[in-house]
Formats: sequence, C-alpha cells, structure tokens
Amino acid sequence: MDAVRGEVLSVGRAVRRAWLRPGRERDLAVQSLKAALAALVAWMIAGRLLHAPLSFIAPWVAVVLVRSTVYQSVAQGLQQLGAIALGTVLATAGGMTLGNPTLALALVLPAILLLGNWPKLGDQGLNGATAVLFTLTFGHPSVDTAVARLLESLLGAAVGVGVNMLILPPVFLRSTHKAVGAVTDEAARTLTAIADGLSDSWGHPQARDWDGRARRLFGLIGHARSALERGKESVRLNPDRRRRAELGRLQDSFEHTIHVLEELADYLSDLTRTLKEASDHRSDRPRPDGGVIALYAQFLRHVATAVDAYGCVVTDDSRAARRRVRRAVDEIRACQQDLRDVVSRKGPTDLEGMALYGSLLVDAGRVTDHLLTQPPHLNHDSDPSQ
Repeated sequence: MDAVRGEVLSVGRAVRRAWLRPGRERDLAVQSLKAALAALVAWMIAGRLLHAPLSFIAPWVAVVLVRSTVYQSVAQGLQQLGAIALGTVLATAGGMTLGNPTLALALVLPAILLLGNWPKLGDQGLNGATAVLFTLTFGHPSVDTAVARLLESLLGAAVGVGVNMLILPPVFLRSTHKAVGAVTDEAARTLTAIADGLSDSWGHPQARDWDGRARRLFGLIGHARSALERGKESVRLNPDRRRRAELGRLQDSFEHTIHVLEELADYLSDLTRTLKEASDHRSDRPRPDGGVIALYAQFLRHVATAVDAYGCVVTDDSRAARRRVRRAVDEIRACQQDLRDVVSRKGPTDLEGMALYGSLLVDAGRVTDHLLTQPPHLNHDSDPSQ
C-alpha cells in the first residue's frame, strides 16, 4: 500500500507541475494530447469521411508519429511507411502466389523479420512484421487490399506529422539552459568546497572526495551536450521561425560554454588529482606549504565566483552578470600574480616542490584564460524561459 500511495502522490505532483509551469511534465502532457488528437483526426477521415475498409490503420500509424521533435516525426514516418510497404507487398505476393495464408506466413514472416534489421528502417523494422500479420491473418490478400492498407498508412503518417508540425511544434531550449546551469552550479560548489577544505585541515580522504566530485562534472557535461543536440534537432523542419532563430542565436553560445566547462572540468580533475597525490602518505610528492595553499584557496574562491557569474551570463545575458564575470576574472588575475610572486620567492632549491607549484600555476593560468572568453551571444537579446 505504501508503494501504491507513493506512486499516486508522485503522479499528483507531476500533474501539478504540468499545470503550474513549463517543464518536462507539461511537454509530455502536450505531446500525449497531440497524439490522441492525431489518432482521432486520422480515424475520422479514414472511417467517417472516406469509409476506408481498414480505417484502424490510419490512427494506428498517426498516434506513434507524434514524436518529441518534428524531425523525428518525419524521419520515423518515412521509415515506418517503408517497413509497412515492404511487409504488405511481400505478404500479399506470398499469399496470392501460394494460395495458403499459413504457408505464406511461415515463409514471409521470418524473411521480413530479418529485413526489419536493415539500418535504413531504424527502429521501425518491426512494423514490417506487423503488416505481414495484418495482411495474412485478416481477410484474403489482394492487390486492392494492399493498396488500401498503404494509402491508409500514408494518411495516418500525414496526419501524425501534420499535427506535430502545426500544433505547438516542440522546441527544446529550456532543457539546454537547465543542463548548462546544472554544470556551472556544481562546478562552483565543487570549487568552493575545495577552497573551504584547503583553508582548514585537509587530508587524503578530503582530496579523494574532491576528485570524485570533479569527475562527476564530466557526466553533467555529457548531459548538457545531449540536451544541446536535442535542441538542435528540435528546430529541424520546424515551422516556428521565431524559435528557430532563437536557437540559432544561442547555439554558438551553448557550444562555446560547454567547451569552457569541459576545460574547467579538466582543470578540476588535474587539480584534485594533484592534491590527492600530495596528501597521500604513500606518495613521495611534497605537500604544498600553508602560505601557498591559503593563497590558492583564495584563488579558487574567485574562480568559483567567476564560474557562477559565467552561468548567469549564459542564462540571462544581463549586463550585471557580465560585469560580475569581468570583476571576478580581474580578481583571479591579481590572485594568480600573487601566487607567481610567492612561488618565485621560494627559489629552485626544492625541485619536487617547484614541480608541484608549477603544476598548480599552469592549471590556474589555463582556467583563467578560458573564463576570459565570453559566450558569442552577448550582443543579442535572448529569452531563456522558452
């Protein structure tokens, strides 16, 4: 009962979110209603207007072609029609030639199941086998019946694609903003956690935890890149010019931002690995002294501030956010110079220590250079709420 109650509450929360604000739940609700509408329209045209002999085929095809993007609807519609045509033609030819539906089914079905694995059919190959079953188990196969099946399939595909294209065609910008924001938020939190830890007593367990958090950033960046690819696909063949233009303006910015975040993740991974090795008592690598560590912690706080501001630039492109990035980068530059001065005063007496400090300085310079490059859309107005 607790599990059932939990599921009911979860469904209730999803319905509430779909009603109150845009998001994944509302997108799913809209696409579900559109699929139902496409099936109803296809059935009304095929059954009531055209009096088609197999009127169930049109809504069956239409309902599965209201996909998450217009491009998917068109691409999978062509694949589905190809699979249905292949199965219908082979089943009709086999049934009419052999004169025995059972024998024809035994010969044609294995062949169409093998042909259904043809890459050109995508994941629609199984529809060819379904068409074979409909043809050989429902009435007697004939040319007229085959033509009727193909025309009704074509009608269903046209209705499904048309409904998805003309009624609230899906465009995914919001998910890309959200995914990029998740990376910048987690990166800023990780940088702050490392800075706080370095300001306090820290050891190998803390460094190992920081290293794990840094590695998790790569997974979040992968999600952000997938969201961007989905957004780019959603404007292909989409008739909404305004949304196409919006993503066109933001696409370069997102690509640039994800590249910067990948560089930041590489930096954090290198830094945490260095700290992990330096804090391991089994390692011969020296541990940075307190003065350098305190200054480096301050540097990481400035980087965290810059990354947080950078995320705001990507999501709202406000002048205030841009000023925050510039101020944070100026502070990073000043702190980086202080680090150079402190390290240079130590002299070359400790080669192992100099290698460690050099590694820290090189990584710091690399991330600073990347944060100085701003997203390409800064001179355009944008609305991330779409």
